[in-house]
Amino acid sequence: MSRIAGRSSSSGKPIPDTDSVSASVGPKYRTVPDQIDTKTPAGVPNIIGNEAAERFSFYGMRAILIVFMTTYLMNAAGHRAVMGEDEASGWFHQFVAAVYWMPIFGALISDGLLGKYRTIFYLSIVYCLGHLSLALNDTRLGLFLGLSLIAIGAGGINQFGRGNQHLMSKIFGWFYLSINLGSTFSTWLCPIFLNNPNFGPHYAFGLPGVLMFIATVIFWLGRKKFVHVPPGGLGFVREFFSKEGLSVLLRLALVYIFVAVFWALWDQSSGGEWTLQATKLDLNVFGFQVLPEQVQILNPILILILVPIFNYALYPAIDHIFPLTPLRKIGIGLFVTALSFVVLWWIQLQIDAGAKPNVLWQLPGYILLTAGEVMVSITGLEFSYTQAPTKMKSAVMALWLFAVSVGNLITSAIDFNKPNLNSIGINLEGANHYAFFTLFMLVTATLFIFVARKYRGRTYIQGAEPEALATAETMSS
Repeated sequence: MSRIAGRSSSSGKPIPDTDSVSASVGPKYRTVPDQIDTKTPAGVPNIIGNEAAERFSFYGMRAILIVFMTTYLMNAAGHRAVMGEDEASGWFHQFVAAVYWMPIFGALISDGLLGKYRTIFYLSIVYCLGHLSLALNDTRLGLFLGLSLIAIGAGGINQFGRGNQHLMSKIFGWFYLSINLGSTFSTWLCPIFLNNPNFGPHYAFGLPGVLMFIATVIFWLGRKKFVHVPPGGLGFVREFFSKEGLSVLLRLALVYIFVAVFWALWDQSSGGEWTLQATKLDLNVFGFQVLPEQVQILNPILILILVPIFNYALYPAIDHIFPLTPLRKIGIGLFVTALSFVVLWWIQLQIDAGAKPNVLWQLPGYILLTAGEVMVSITGLEFSYTQAPTKMKSAVMALWLFAVSVGNLITSAIDFNKPNLNSIGINLEGANHYAFFTLFMLVTATLFIFVARKYRGRTYIQGAEPEALATAETMSS
């Protein structure tokens, strides 16, 4: 799934081309968005349904992945052969990283060879095969094959015409809401299947596979409503390596360096280190016993609450005081993200001291982290789309997703190398892990202030000329 970060969920995957009127590919499909139509694109309901099902699939699998590796993984002889926490965390982030760098190849195939629709559809089939492998084989071989196919299946892109440009923020919001509706149900349900001896890993991974198949069918049903942008061929290559294309990529890459650090922190909350911390907490919540993997359900629930609050109340209120541009939203979000790790740092200090705090202490951390996600991830997706030249939409969105990958590679490298770091006197175990990432994020957010003030870019919409040169102060959402 090309994820927005769309996965990016968190980061997620961007929305494929949709619109209600446009030219046709042969006699069947349209090729460009309508620049006059001001209504919501006709294919949006299909995209939202597809995303809800596909996100159920991805986040359901992801929610149980690290617990599966540390508790249920088997060898070829049918005996338990589980991983240690640091090894499992390292491979978890390696997988997430692969999910987000694979769309670079998807973008090349999409813009240069097959076109967006066929690329997404074919890779969705590969995605389904990955879930099938996880459901049938609970050894390291099945794990490797399944996760590899899911990573290869990652891909997607979005575009809108000038006529409905004013709807973009709200549609991105609904897109993000659909992601979190799907992930909410799967994050709650899949751990129940995993931990129930009557079901176990086969059913727990099989259910997301069924939902991925449904997502693929929904996407196919909307084929006549989507804009089937043809491949750019050599034109795509020429624009990619043009002076303008390279300058756009370099400018955005400078911003994405800082966004990558955000993802290094965020992805620890969605099935990673935060879930492992939850296994050491008191999981009794108001008389109900929850599972450690289910705690991360707080993030999609909070997204559903915070997205409308931010879009319709908080952002307009702040905008009356000073212009709240996309880069300013991202900068504020980075600082808020650092505060979320202060909460987890404090909790881990209690655990290291022998206490067993209640899991509800993670709630303030999730609230702060989700607020940071709304400001960094949703804003970053829209910002990336508008900064992409006409034939480089896929390439620029893939670069955004690559930032997610880099963030996870950072975290993975730290997890794998903790023993080596300990040998030279650098202890990142326990509370020190959260202390390190808190300070890392604070330094990153501070440096971003200076970089954002120097940013210069243009706003591009499919089928229209780029707007005048804009700065961090003049680009608003």
